[in-house]
Amino acid sequence: MPAATPYHHGNLGQALVDAAVDAVREQGPDGWSLRDLCRRVGVSHNAAYRHFAHRDDLVAVVSAATMTRLVETLEERLARVEADDPVLRARRRLAEAGRGYVDFAVGDPHLFRLAFASAVVRDPAPAPGRDPYGVLSRVLDDLVAVGFLAPSARPGAETTCWSAVHGFACLCIEGPLRDAAEAARAAELDHVLVAIDRSYAATTGAAVGPDDLRAARPG
Repeated sequence: MPAATPYHHGNLGQALVDAAVDAVREQGPDGWSLRDLCRRVGVSHNAAYRHFAHRDDLVAVVSAATMTRLVETLEERLARVEADDPVLRARRRLAEAGRGYVDFAVGDPHLFRLAFASAVVRDPAPAPGRDPYGVLSRVLDDLVAVGFLAPSARPGAETTCWSAVHGFACLCIEGPLRDAAEAARAAELDHVLVAIDRSYAATTGAAVGPDDLRAARPG
């Protein structure tokens, strides 16, 4: 652990959150304690109790902040997707949401694990649509609106998509794909996204091209 930076004044609560983020990134979701963070920040354990009575309280804050960052990342990626055809644009947005999700997990694996594996109840709950599930729901609703995904196939579609992409993300950060080159990982993810796209096309009989989604990556 690096030497603690003495804490002099300001927002101690935020200082502890920042220290927790650093600790998670360095040591993993479970390799730190509230006492460790106090040493990092340079305050007594009792001082920290005024902000976080338990480690779980701090985990909940870091988890919520990580979810917010993930949502912001997904929204930014979705906003960059362009296509004149509204059907193609909706399809590409779903694929881009999947790519953004995996890239976030690979780029910050320990915080990603903390946010999704923690048993801590997150409070307050995110605003409707301001969590990854809500973002995915809106994208799937768009697929129905443009006639690509049949309304009868819409219920439960979030679970199908999220299970596939989250599982792929886990393979990348702690499974057999963790040492794969970026290009190889992207190609494997394309197979997953194309399979989802084609399964939804089958619900309405929509035509799909082999490179529709692969051509969609915004710069």
